[in-house]
Order: sequence, then C-alpha cells, then structure tokens
Amino acid sequence: MQTTYIKLGGSIITDKRTPHTVQTEVLERLANEIQRAHQENPGLSLVIGHGSGSFAHIPAEKYRTIHGVATKDQWSGFVEVWREARELNQVVADALLDAGLPILAFPPSASVLTKSRKIISWDLTPLEHAIRNGIIPLINGDVIFDMELGGTILSTEELFNFMTKRIKPERILLAGLERGVWQDYPKCTQLLHHITPDNYARYADLIQGSSETDVTGGMSEKVADMLSLVSKIPGLEVMIFSGKEPGNLFNALSGQPIGTRISQ
Repeated sequence: MQTTYIKLGGSIITDKRTPHTVQTEVLERLANEIQRAHQENPGLSLVIGHGSGSFAHIPAEKYRTIHGVATKDQWSGFVEVWREARELNQVVADALLDAGLPILAFPPSASVLTKSRKIISWDLTPLEHAIRNGIIPLINGDVIFDMELGGTILSTEELFNFMTKRIKPERILLAGLERGVWQDYPKCTQLLHHITPDNYARYADLIQGSSETDVTGGMSEKVADMLSLVSKIPGLEVMIFSGKEPGNLFNALSGQPIGTRISQ
C-alpha cells in the first residue's frame, strides 16, 4: 500500500510569534481538508505528523535540549519541552478526531532511542498494524532519550526519515506558512519550483532557516532531509507549500502540484 506522509508545520498550526498559541481555525480547516480527501479516496493511506511551533520550541531553545541533557536543570527543561509538545499533540489529535479521521497518537518520546541523535531503536510494528487496519498514526517532534547525550530532540522530518525504512511513502506533503522554498528569503519574490539532488548545489546557500524560533533548523534543514529521502526512495515526491491558503492541502492530497516539488 502506497502511503502519504503529511506534516502540519508548527508555523501554520500555531502563532510562532506568540508563545503557547494555537491557530484554531487554521488547524480545524486543515483537519477538514484531510478528512475530505480521505473520504473521496478511502484507499488513501496516511501518516500525519506535526511541528511544535510556539509550544515546545520555546523551552527547547531556553534549555538547549537538542544539544544534550545532563544537569538537574536540563532534565527539568527536558520534561517541560515534553509537556509542551504533548499539550499541542493533544490539541492536534482532538482536531483530527473531531473532523472524523481515525487518528491514533504514537508519542516518539515513549518509544524512540537515539545515540548522538541517530535513531538506534524504534519498533514501527504498531504503526504498521495501525495503517493496515485503516488507522492513521499521528506523530510529532518530541524529546528523545539519547545514549550519549542523555536527551535530545528529533523533528518530525527526522522521524519521517527513519520511518521510510519500513513504511515506504509515495509522497511527503509539508504544509507550512510559506508558499514553498524561496531563493531570496525574506524578500520572498523568487520561488524555487523544483529542487533535485542534481540542482541543489546551485540553491543551497540561498535557502534560509527560519525567521522564528525553530531549534531543529527551519527550511534549510527540511530541504536537506527531504533531498536525502528522494535520493534513497525511487519515485518519491515531496511538496513544500503553504497551508495558510484554503484548499491547498486538499489539492496536494488530490495530486495537484503546489509550491516547491522535491524529487529526482
């Protein structure tokens, strides 16, 4: 079964300029767009992930959790980041469930183990069983126990990357705030319509990170992660586009080209 991965970016489901703020109307609309696409194509197999936006990114930056956890204060920060990520995850799960989607959350903090930020253990069998039985797994960027660093953070894209070893995606849809990948951010006048492993070197220095707090790297890191995947998975197509515009996510799920496409 071909599977589509969707990421609801933290920049679109929260207001990253204001701590602890959900964009409720946007989140509900995105959930309804997914439900509409799922209803029109019952065979559509999905995995949904989301970013942390104005929730976990703020304490994560304060405690520098991604770089390691050792002191009592840092472990308190680790728990605070988890609590913020968990709270937003429940909000997202509720919105998707209320839209009529069969969602089941799989918190990475409870099952993923890393060493120097590389996943060394994550049993994906429960996620595979969920998908085979018509349930949509929901994951999120989260705190992770690490064999060398004590603790760290993995982004949704990093988790997606590992998942593809067992759950092969046909498409990965990244719905965020921007219309796609800009080569002149923050002016945002020149959109990159197609990025490939062959042409990436021409644009790499032009692709910026994030204008808001994003401890996992922002746009430049997302593009690098997705290029790594399309190089490994034949036929994989990634689309980075704005979820702010109504209908974009539904259209992307329906196969229409939107924003920036990353492929071979």
